[in-house]
Parts: sequence; structure tokens; C-alpha cells
Amino acid sequence: MTGTTRSSEGLNERQRRLLFRSWHRGIRETDLLLGRFADAHIADLSESDLETYERLLDVADHDLYLWVSGELDVPEIHRSDLLERIVRFHNGGGR
Repeated sequence: MTGTTRSSEGLNERQRRLLFRSWHRGIRETDLLLGRFADAHIADLSESDLETYERLLDVADHDLYLWVSGELDVPEIHRSDLLERIVRFHNGGGR
């Protein structure tokens, strides 16, 4: 079981692949962080956001978790509007 609540219906191949990768990270905490965000927003991301998201999926789980939880500063190379959106999503901002 992946935990996803979203059907892949209506998503293109790239979006389906990113949704799958979001829920199959390696540690459950990061699956939940990225998977829930992807369930809610993968269909709405621009091409630029999808590129940024793909790069974030290549970051180590531990680092991503610490960035989103605010326990570790995000390195300049990974700072983006999309990552800020993910942080807000998980810290009560919803969108």
C-alpha cells in the first residue's frame, strides 16, 4: 500500500511517475511529506515546478525531512518557491 489517496487518472506519464516516486522514497516520514503534497498538487504544477520537484526527489530523505520540518536550513541551491509551498502545505498553510 502506498498511502496515496489520488488516482493517477488524468495525469500524464511524467506526473504519474512523480506521484509514484513521492510515495516510494525510502522512509515513511518523507513518503508522507511528499506524497501528500503530490496527491494534492501534482496535477497543478507548471513545467518549471515539475522540473524543480524532480530535483527535490533526488535529495536524500533525511535532508528533505529536516528542511520541511524547519530543523535545518535549506541550502541555496535547493531554495525555491515550490519548496516553500511544500513547507507551507505541511505547516498549516494547506496550499
